[in-house]
Amino acid sequence: MGLKQEDILNNNSKNLNVSEIPVDKQKLAAPIKSAVDKFQLLPEFLKVRGLVKQHLDSFNYFVNTGIKKIVRANDRVVSDVDPSIYLRFKDVRIGEPSMTVDGITEKINPHACRLSEMTYAAPILVNIEYIQGSHGQKTRLEKNDLVIGRMPIMLRSCCCVLHGKDEAELARLGECPLDPGGYFVIKGTEKVILIQEQLSKNRIIIDADKKGNINASVTSSSEATKSKTVIQMEKEKIYLLLNQFVKKIPIMVVMKAMGMESDQEVVQMLGRDPRFSALLLPSIEECAGIGIYTKEQALAYLDTKAKRPLYASSASEQDGRAFSILRDVFIANVPVRCNNFRPKCLYVAVMLRRMMEAILNKDALDDKDYVGNKRLELSGQLISLLFEDLFKTTLAQVKKSIDGVLSKTSRSSALDPSQFLRRMEFITAGLERTLSTGNFDIQRFRMHRKGMTQVLARLSFIGTLGFMTKVSPQFEKSRKVSGPRALQPSQWGMLCPCDTPEGEACGLVKNLALMTHVTTDDDEGPLVSLCYCLGVEDLELLSGEELHTPNSFLVMLNGLILGKHRRPQHFANALRKLRRAGKVGEFVSVFVNEKQRCVYIASDGGRVCRPLVIADKGISRIKEHHMKELLDGVRTFDDFLSDGLIEYLDVNEENNALIALYEGEATPETTHIEIEPFTILGVIAGLIPYPHHNQSPRNTYQCAMGKQAMGNIAYNQASRIIQYSLCRMDTLLYLLVYPQRPLLTTRTIELVGYDKLGAGQNATVAVISYSGYDIEDAIVMNKSSLDRGFGRCIVMKKSSNVIQKYENGATDRILRPQRTGPGLEKMQILDDDGIASPGEIIRPNDSLLNKEVPIHTRGTRVSSDSLPDSAYKPARQSYKGPEGESCVVDRVSLSTDRNGNLSVKFLIRHTRRPELGDKFSSRHGQKGVCGIIIQQEDFPFSERGICPDLIMNPHGFPSRMTVGKMIELLGGKAGVSCGRFHYGSAFGEPSGHADKVETISETLVKHGFCYNGKDFIYSGITGCPLQAYIFMGPIYYQKLKHMVLDKMHARGNGPRVMLTRQPTEGRARKGGLRVGEMERDCLIAYGASMLIFERLMVSSDPFEVQVCRKCGLLGYYSHKLKTGICSSCKNGDDVSTMQLPYACKLLIQFFALTFVVNILPISWHSTRNSSQ
Repeated sequence: MGLKQEDILNNNSKNLNVSEIPVDKQKLAAPIKSAVDKFQLLPEFLKVRGLVKQHLDSFNYFVNTGIKKIVRANDRVVSDVDPSIYLRFKDVRIGEPSMTVDGITEKINPHACRLSEMTYAAPILVNIEYIQGSHGQKTRLEKNDLVIGRMPIMLRSCCCVLHGKDEAELARLGECPLDPGGYFVIKGTEKVILIQEQLSKNRIIIDADKKGNINASVTSSSEATKSKTVIQMEKEKIYLLLNQFVKKIPIMVVMKAMGMESDQEVVQMLGRDPRFSALLLPSIEECAGIGIYTKEQALAYLDTKAKRPLYASSASEQDGRAFSILRDVFIANVPVRCNNFRPKCLYVAVMLRRMMEAILNKDALDDKDYVGNKRLELSGQLISLLFEDLFKTTLAQVKKSIDGVLSKTSRSSALDPSQFLRRMEFITAGLERTLSTGNFDIQRFRMHRKGMTQVLARLSFIGTLGFMTKVSPQFEKSRKVSGPRALQPSQWGMLCPCDTPEGEACGLVKNLALMTHVTTDDDEGPLVSLCYCLGVEDLELLSGEELHTPNSFLVMLNGLILGKHRRPQHFANALRKLRRAGKVGEFVSVFVNEKQRCVYIASDGGRVCRPLVIADKGISRIKEHHMKELLDGVRTFDDFLSDGLIEYLDVNEENNALIALYEGEATPETTHIEIEPFTILGVIAGLIPYPHHNQSPRNTYQCAMGKQAMGNIAYNQASRIIQYSLCRMDTLLYLLVYPQRPLLTTRTIELVGYDKLGAGQNATVAVISYSGYDIEDAIVMNKSSLDRGFGRCIVMKKSSNVIQKYENGATDRILRPQRTGPGLEKMQILDDDGIASPGEIIRPNDSLLNKEVPIHTRGTRVSSDSLPDSAYKPARQSYKGPEGESCVVDRVSLSTDRNGNLSVKFLIRHTRRPELGDKFSSRHGQKGVCGIIIQQEDFPFSERGICPDLIMNPHGFPSRMTVGKMIELLGGKAGVSCGRFHYGSAFGEPSGHADKVETISETLVKHGFCYNGKDFIYSGITGCPLQAYIFMGPIYYQKLKHMVLDKMHARGNGPRVMLTRQPTEGRARKGGLRVGEMERDCLIAYGASMLIFERLMVSSDPFEVQVCRKCGLLGYYSHKLKTGICSSCKNGDDVSTMQLPYACKLLIQFFALTFVVNILPISWHSTRNSSQ
């Protein structure tokens, strides 16, 4: 670590020249050796932030702060009839999750809610103060803990019963300790509010439209209103575009309306550069051309252009419509106090200047796809909007009810406003409906979005985790745009570069990286006063001329102009020092933009940020003793933040930093060092070993397939199988019988718990061309491996039935099965109660439930007991499964649904072993189907007698370039031979988180294997050695959910559609295989006319029609006269029989309805031929 201090002192005392001291300068300058140890920060970070924690933080912020702000902003309901009667909210809080049944309140947990199909929700409790009045006597009363609705609770949030529980307590509540939480249970179904990507609110975005016009836009979002303001330059003139005005408004008219009557002052505010004033000149001339010179004239002009409001409020009529638009809607995020429009004028001046800079220099245009210009909306913000809308609706209804009662002259009882509040069910129903359907329709905020919530994917544990980090795009997926889909450099470390779907959503749907955190709102008040203390000059004190003086920078906080500062770097450094000392919020970002001559401070929610180690002149602040304290449990991640060793940087502030990947690469200019480079990948991409040795699309393919791999779901899956299967919408559950943890693992796998709940098996793979059944990525499988349980899986299917009660009092009934007579073999698995017995083997078309339903369900009320057997008809529930497969009734569950009806649910278990056509994949996007299953006796084997489980074709490597798969085989082989799990983390070789190929080869040689992983192999058929050494070793293979048994489909004949009489479509409806347009074209090209005729008519919908030879119209066949009759000619003299597709006959009849007559040209000759 360099020279000791005493040595240097001794040398100085001997008065030696410094040049004579044998100093190893490199050693002195070398950073403290702690790169490997920094990894321990990751698990500590994931305890407090990251993965699903942003959902929890966002919801916690809403519950603790957001809901209180909403209620505080709308805390009074005052009657219009009698203003002395009011209702005021004093406080609001969320109670414990509970449910009230018949007046009794019981505490509930998520497990019980899933099973009984309830919503996991807690009461919203308010403290109110109100006036109770009757006939002149008024008393002021208070009520505490009044329930106004029920809020669905996010699992593991601060309101949840699972919050802060250890593993034993979670097990007692029936939950898995590895389950991340972050979702809601709505009507028994797990729902996730996806992270939504949006453009930044309250920020100036300079952009060009399709015509090439430059515009500056601000999407304002304040507590009161939300609006979009656009200033656009068109044909050298500048206009304002605002929804509240009928047409474009010249910008100078707007400036004059806001009190800036002097043109000179506007030019001064833009800056002294003559180019800016030249660009503004046409707008000034246009304003003068209209004849507007004063504020009053401008407002009068704007009044004529303003849209009439649907409902006129008293305030807008009083001040004038245009004035109220400029004050409340135009750039709504800049507040107007005491009708002082100066801050708004300055804001418009900054917008105009930035727009003109972009016109003069196209580089000044903003990139909408840059991650710093994006905000991620989390569940807390979305529920906050929803609650605000429902709360305001409730208050409006309460006010309406109070006014309705007060307007009645003859009232007998005293008015109690709290009674109306208690009766309102808007909040409970609105929240539940929106979270259940995922359709956010909030008229008040003009928000109409569909598919915001989705059912949590429970195919595998890692699929669930990946689902929680998914970011939903703002664009619709059908647009053919490349810009938003491209991989942005600013996504480094924030969004995973690999994990994005293939197809139309490619590049739009993204996933968060491992150490990303999404911020929540911070309070602005203290920051504003702090900035003024640090030397920011208030703009109120400055003239327009001083706005853009060359020696100072503008300071903007969350899009609001605070003022100017003469020493921007000094100011930014001071703020950063305060943040590192913990005096300012840890997520506040300071960014000095030299181009725009502006300092941006951000404390708003939805910014993506990540932690980095602070470096002083290239030397990390984290020393070995810090890491030792962390390992000993003395220090936590938050201590590192408060001690100024680590800080969070968002995308904008990263532009002011120079970040080194490894400590060894740091230079004196380096400001920060990455904690670990592999954290640029997300959860699912982190499962891939050595991804930096693979071609990039292969990693993307694996990210898609990793979610489809079968494995474990949770620790408590045995008890939760019934819960997931019986209460989920998708009714299917896949489980691997013998899942393993990968031999070659990565750090991410250990961090997220994939090693505890794997989704695959380590298979010994030989890379050899064998049998010809391995062409195009097909896999040759060893029958003995399959016998031993390789790739074996269980498929659980749900089947349910409800015993309903009808409006006339009749109910469905379950009967004892008949033990004799017809249909006996279909009822063999039924118990005496008429319900299938658990553990019975079930075959297709067997009855699961012997149910009968009443024939009459309406009309006069009857008693179910008094109905005779003749009043019922059978409605047995039978099992429909794959033919020839025998399944088992795993469990039967009897419960009551929300309406009090008996619900019978069956869980059918099917154990499947791999068969031809089942899909497998390694962790490198190398997918393939099982091509042939061969006996072990015919399989090649090594000198040691090792026989591979799978044989893979070597042609899968050259074009795919998945070198990572080869290294995985080497690492797995070395791991098996030395008994140690090897690591293959991304970019991990320098930091020791990935074993180097050289060290792996040394291990192999040490244990008697060849250094390159090849073995001496004997043929299983001839017993002779093969003429080449074969690359063989263990690779982790995943079995995917696509199995041939679920896809296989063919039919000879079967059901048809009623309307067209053609075969049905789709496997579920036993449909036919369609010969479509393209297939028809092929047959035409071959000239196979009779085959076309057979496919398109004979095998589909042949039909005989009667056609009149005279008029060519369709007739009908009279069974009475035993002849065809023409409807038009009214006789059967010239009627012939003709075959044509029924769909064609239908089309002719549809045309006839619209008075378009199709005449079928039939000659006597053609008819005679057809009759012969």
